[in-house]
Amino acid sequence: MKVIFYGGAGSVTGSNYMVESGNTRILVDCGMAQGSDFAEKENFEDFAYDVSSVQAIFVTHAHIDHTGKLPKIVKDGFKGKIYSTPPTKDFAELLLIDSEHVLQEESDRTGLPDLYETEDVEAAMAIWETVPYHKPVQVGNFKITFYDAGHILGSATIKIEAEGKSIMFSGDLGNYPAPIIHNTEHLPEVDYCVIESTYGARVHEDTSKREGELEDVMEDIARKGGVLMIPAFAMERTQELLYHFHELISQGRVPEIPIFIDSPLAIKLTAVYKKYESYFNPETFKLVKSGEDILNFPGLRMTLTVEQSKEINDVPAPKIIMAGSGMSNGGRIRHHERRYLPDPKSIILFVGYQATGTLGRAILEGAKVVRLFGEEVPVRCEIRTITAYSAHADQPRLLEWLKPRSGMLKKVFVVQGEEGSSEILAAKVKEELSVDSYVPQKAEEIVI
Repeated sequence: MKVIFYGGAGSVTGSNYMVESGNTRILVDCGMAQGSDFAEKENFEDFAYDVSSVQAIFVTHAHIDHTGKLPKIVKDGFKGKIYSTPPTKDFAELLLIDSEHVLQEESDRTGLPDLYETEDVEAAMAIWETVPYHKPVQVGNFKITFYDAGHILGSATIKIEAEGKSIMFSGDLGNYPAPIIHNTEHLPEVDYCVIESTYGARVHEDTSKREGELEDVMEDIARKGGVLMIPAFAMERTQELLYHFHELISQGRVPEIPIFIDSPLAIKLTAVYKKYESYFNPETFKLVKSGEDILNFPGLRMTLTVEQSKEINDVPAPKIIMAGSGMSNGGRIRHHERRYLPDPKSIILFVGYQATGTLGRAILEGAKVVRLFGEEVPVRCEIRTITAYSAHADQPRLLEWLKPRSGMLKKVFVVQGEEGSSEILAAKVKEELSVDSYVPQKAEEIVI
């Protein structure tokens, strides 16, 4: 069995791994490389392999850095099938259609050709089959099984078996306990593992503190009389925040402040959540069945249209605006940032990973001036973070996931990390678990 690290090695985004056995070739993920641009220029290059020779693609979860080039690979001649859990397919369809609009804007700006069009998304959906957790799929020599990754709703780790060997692809592992979804499922018995390292060098805040920290920032913005801007990923992060807003407001712990979800995509994704309540963790599922509307509360306003979004400007502060994109490299949040970043009474709250080269990362690292819509915008507002909202496992959680199988793992391949992060995690795997580890390079081929 051979593994080729076409994407995800040496970078956080662009996950794309090929596994070969005999004449069978399958892919794990087909993601978009992201950074300072929504889609980096490398996404527009030809695939490094013959896409028509691939029999199937298995998708860990719906985020664009794991799915964003699926329409392109179909457009370029892939004729096999795509597999994922049911929620992942529904979420991916919405995310890919939304991305097509953003990509169109980037094509107009850069002069690059369209990466894909809406009909390519439709073509991908037509060959996309859904599989529940723990139900194996056979493709040629391979037996493939999904397990719950606990990262976002429907996310999966993927176990691949062939030639009497087995390898697990972590996808993105979750930062549990999360308020809606299940914890990350235990690593099954495998010989090898490909593990992410987005936070391989970091330790998150205690997850039990995140609701209290959100309460504090809500009280502070009410006192200051400013605007709380939250660049939030439309998928999972928005829903987690809605859940905690619901808790704080229903318990009377925070002042009444208008809260706007200014993201058509987040609004549509939130609606999909209600279709998959059976994927909620037991506590949340029990709340839902008791009649609790966990993603709604008094004062919440959903702004679907551009006109509704502009009307937010007329609502006096204090107010809270949650909008995409989560790294401020696109979406409506940039309009609000242009308006309120210069305001010392306002706060920008980061609740997710900010990739190198993004506007969010620049603000987080203390940029005094940023460029938005061709203007130099001073940053005078307060900057805060709640790292416990990260949907990615930190270093202790990553090691904890591997530890029960440390006696049988032959090798761990560390991927999906910024420079230094993967190497630090790989060293920890060797030191603390006594398991051989390796950080592969992009396009490197490894026979297992």
